[in-house]
Amino acid sequence: MSTHDFEKILQYRVTRNPLVACLSQITDWLETGEQGKTFVCANPHSLVTADSDPEFENCFEQADLVTPDGIGMVYASKILGGKINQRITGSDIFRGLSEKLNTGGGEGFSYFFLGSTDETLQKVEQKLAQDYPNIAFAGTYSPPYKAEFSEADNRAMIEAINAAKPDVLWVGMTAPKQEKWIFRNRDKLDVKFIGAIGAVFDFYVGNVKRSHPIFLKLGLEWLPRLLQEPRRLWRRNFVSSPLFLIKVFAQRFGLRNR
Repeated sequence: MSTHDFEKILQYRVTRNPLVACLSQITDWLETGEQGKTFVCANPHSLVTADSDPEFENCFEQADLVTPDGIGMVYASKILGGKINQRITGSDIFRGLSEKLNTGGGEGFSYFFLGSTDETLQKVEQKLAQDYPNIAFAGTYSPPYKAEFSEADNRAMIEAINAAKPDVLWVGMTAPKQEKWIFRNRDKLDVKFIGAIGAVFDFYVGNVKRSHPIFLKLGLEWLPRLLQEPRRLWRRNFVSSPLFLIKVFAQRFGLRNR
């Protein structure tokens, strides 16, 4: 990103470009054959978490594209006098890039999906063939469900991905696990573009329903999800979000040292 393409929220460089420009940038990376370009989403919860987790913080600082995922990021930009006026989610990037590659001369590019369950990955493969037939399906890998992967686990994932030789690797785990995995292993992967997209696999195949468009438009996508999964999401909405705003105001008034 050039200095004109992003603004700093806390100390993190978040793109101010609209979705169409982000998709064009990713397509350019794919077409020029650059290796290991990375995309991550920034939301209030993840940035608050990164503030006390140096490895997660490093993931945001090293990423080639960081998008504002969540209405809180748009509000933060306004508080800081920035120009971000649109949230860009992992779903937006996944669906937008898929549409672009499928219809805009991107024939021949291939996807690999890492994360989730074998059942969900099978559904992803079937739906991708229906929705985006011009995108080649390179493969999937469902990693073991554990807090930390062993060296053998990592080796198996890396070998499976490199054997498939995909252009795009979509990683769908939880944050910050997925981001840390990407940046620990990025240099070992023979992949042009890597996107950390969390629950998008489940959204895409309908395992988890996205909020009604009216909630999306109002910036309240979090509300129905909170009601569906209160134990998992209460901390994100009632602890991280207020703390994020405090940190943003501290930046606004020059009270942060970074």
